[in-house]
Amino acid sequence: MQKFVGMGVALVTPFNNDSSVDFEALKKLVTYNIDNGTDYLVINGTTGESATITKEEKQQIIDTIVATNNNRLPLVLGIGGNNTLEVVKELQTRDLSKIDGILSVAPYYSKPTQEGFYQHYKAIAEATEKPIILYNVPGRTAKNMEPATTLRLAKDFNNIVAVKEAGNNQQQYNSLLKDKPADFLVISGDDDLALGVALAGGSGVISVIGQAFPVEFSKMIQLGLEGKNKEAYAIHFKLMDVIDYIFEENNPAGIKTVLQELGICANNVRLPLVKASEGLHSKIADFVKNF
Repeated sequence: MQKFVGMGVALVTPFNNDSSVDFEALKKLVTYNIDNGTDYLVINGTTGESATITKEEKQQIIDTIVATNNNRLPLVLGIGGNNTLEVVKELQTRDLSKIDGILSVAPYYSKPTQEGFYQHYKAIAEATEKPIILYNVPGRTAKNMEPATTLRLAKDFNNIVAVKEAGNNQQQYNSLLKDKPADFLVISGDDDLALGVALAGGSGVISVIGQAFPVEFSKMIQLGLEGKNKEAYAIHFKLMDVIDYIFEENNPAGIKTVLQELGICANNVRLPLVKASEGLHSKIADFVKNF
């Protein structure tokens, strides 16, 4: 699954001032990433505010990105949730002909056991032939999918090809890297840990900050994959502050503020999220100005 090695970006969904989707800004963001070194695009993930996107909007967003991308980069689509039957139904009914892989978040709110995680993903794997990237983000789902469960799934289903691990836990990354099947990808979902994961044997990152600084972040990840830690860390240190800033209040308010300062899209978010505070906006603006 070389198409998911390197830097993927979890695209934001730009909004107009009236909270409608800004499709022109979305096209601009996609083109900016294609032109500046991003390896693949992730649609309708957490950073895309998937929790507040309607079904109709989701299809319009997919159509816009597919058309703008025009087969240039691999596309990963977020299809997940805590209603297993609904996730399976979407996988079986949505047109996935232009989609290269599925990112499926661990069931949130329900707090399943490890066996519950396994059975949820088993149903998903059996519902599609598309490559599946598991997505473990316990800070949002309220329950950690343990490495043993992830590795059990990796060994039992050929189309479960990767995990986006976002527990901000280096030891959990190491457990996955130590025992994973040779062809299974461990992808960082933590921008601050992504380089260390790449250097330790991971396959790259699905990044938030990368969509704003694709040249630099993708270069850092590539250097990490090549084991060139000194050169890679030089880039990491340049980006450290802004990575902290974008997660200081909420995601994606932070990254949308960066993108606004770069002239790519407005910093509008949908409730219950709110825009970055004036203090945070000021710090981000200073960073972008001096980068």
